Amino acid sequence: MKTVSKEIKISGKGLMSGLDCNVNIFPSGEKGIKFYVSAAKTPVIAGYKNVVSTDNCVTLANSENTRVTLVEHFMGACAFAGIDSLDVCVDSPELPILDGSSMEWYSHFMDAGTDSGSDTEQVCFEKPLAVADNKTNLALIPADELQITYCVNFNHPELGNRYTVFDLSQDKARIIEARTFGFLKDLEKFRQAGMALGVNHENTVGLTEDGYTTELRSEFEPIKHKILDLIGDLYLTGLNPLDFKAHIIAKNAGHKTHVQFAKLIYASAMSENLTSVE
Repeated sequence: MKTVSKEIKISGKGLMSGLDCNVNIFPSGEKGIKFYVSAAKTPVIAGYKNVVSTDNCVTLANSENTRVTLVEHFMGACAFAGIDSLDVCVDSPELPILDGSSMEWYSHFMDAGTDSGSDTEQVCFEKPLAVADNKTNLALIPADELQITYCVNFNHPELGNRYTVFDLSQDKARIIEARTFGFLKDLEKFRQAGMALGVNHENTVGLTEDGYTTELRSEFEPIKHKILDLIGDLYLTGLNPLDFKAHIIAKNAGHKTHVQFAKLIYASAMSENLTSVE
């Protein structure tokens, strides 16, 4: 179990709502990441079983239908920091987008410090796992160490039939700092529908017909953000995907497929008692 050493305060605007949100993050002595939203009586637990929507971002809810949305970047930061125990108080149903990545969350965790916790254990898999839906595929193959290969085929000159590979020998900052993205041509349509009201040039990479609306932080930043989303979504299993001894291969996937895959991984863990090693 690992938590932060002291309280963290952070504020920003929601990506979809554009509304202000204040977040207070407290150390927790109980395993689990819990979101206390406004005046709700019970927390929203970070877990794949509590996912109620994957439209554009991941939304969690409790039995009272208290909701918190845009949790994937926060969960990605927790995974990279190795944190699995937090009490998170928010005064809005949408977490702030901050810079569009997990970097600010992660930096706040590092600045606050974390307790020593227990040593993490790597998770071994006994057999391959896979989900597929039309042109979307996600597979896990047992391996000696973690590797994530993410493939996309967007209607964009630099993102058609492209893939990026991440493993733990690489600079993890390239994944943590990768910002959310979207097609610039769709922005007005979203705003007319009351969404994407917090989008700006700093927190979102806009895809244009021939490039981007902002300078990329690294090559193929949008694909790296897909890896970040995948890590955050899979952490809803309660198992840190960075501890997986597996090769994960994703093709044209998204939050819906990520969460379906998280469910499959958790079911496999429960039914087969996945082996863990130091």
